Amino acid sequence: MFDRLDDLLRRFEEIMNELHEPTVTENQERFRYLMKEQSNLSPVVDAYTEYKKCRQDIEDSLSMLEEESDEEMREMLKEELAAGKKRVEELEQKLKILLLPKDPNDEKNVIVEIRAGAGGDEAALFAAEMYRLYVHYAESQRWKVETLNVDEIGIGGMKEVNFMISGQGAYSKLKYESGVHRVQRVPETESGGRIHTSTITVAVMPEVEEVDVVIDEKDIRIDVMRASGNGGQCVNTTDSAVRLTHYPTGIVVYSQTEKSQLQNKAKAFALLRAKLYDIEQQKAHDAEAQLRRSQVGTGDRSEKIRTYNFPQGRVTDHRIGLTLYKLDKIMNGDIQEIIDACIAADQAAKLAKMGEN
Repeated sequence: MFDRLDDLLRRFEEIMNELHEPTVTENQERFRYLMKEQSNLSPVVDAYTEYKKCRQDIEDSLSMLEEESDEEMREMLKEELAAGKKRVEELEQKLKILLLPKDPNDEKNVIVEIRAGAGGDEAALFAAEMYRLYVHYAESQRWKVETLNVDEIGIGGMKEVNFMISGQGAYSKLKYESGVHRVQRVPETESGGRIHTSTITVAVMPEVEEVDVVIDEKDIRIDVMRASGNGGQCVNTTDSAVRLTHYPTGIVVYSQTEKSQLQNKAKAFALLRAKLYDIEQQKAHDAEAQLRRSQVGTGDRSEKIRTYNFPQGRVTDHRIGLTLYKLDKIMNGDIQEIIDACIAADQAAKLAKMGEN
């Protein structure tokens, strides 16, 4: 581990030297590349620099302790030694986590797809609530939310909704939301007061550039039509809605949220690219079953990951055994504690796997 850290430290110094060259901004592409690499290496270098300082402080304290005869000073040095050793252990763990292989998609924007599952109208209502949950969470992170397509039902529910969340590290946090979410509560339409169980599926897909997923024109049918449902002035009076059919996979995507046909077409293609990329990701997960088991539910769309129990005000994440009794706050977008716990569990599993090798 320390050989690798020394290599990274040398690379960081090389980058800093190049960035201090007067001509570095003449090649903007190279300049941006160096700035990004510097930003990625900074947390590792900062932690390793502090680690080396702590190790040196421990050696200095040990030397002073051997020479010191004053009992009060010896006690002070022992306290400093204990604190230094504890900090070194913390930094070693932090460095191990920082050196874990990075998911190449972590810094990307995401496209989220929520679909109502079992439970009819109640599932559609819960889908709409989960959409609002993610919008509120995105707002708390100062991320931008853009709706791509929504299929609403008359009572305020959503059979399906697709939306993009743009912001730094969006995928790194929201990828743990993929899977089946289950709700247990008494529907407003239930006269007998019985608790019903409904489900929705959430798919979190990284936004994909055109160069990453190439779509052959002959594999696509593009239909334009008049938008349906709720819309502002002009939305329902022009052929602005766009539907794409991808023949090889049978995937159909639809976008009608914009007045412009070109904008809807761009959104539809963004959604299609994400779906095609997601299919490839799923194949990779299936081919590496052991790797998928070592991660915290970022692979299997059919996995039941969480239950929202309204009568008890309880939310349980089944992957990590976490139960929180603050359902109201969570439904209002306060899911950071759950995400942090998933990240910690994922890191612990990866560290354990590294220890086995």
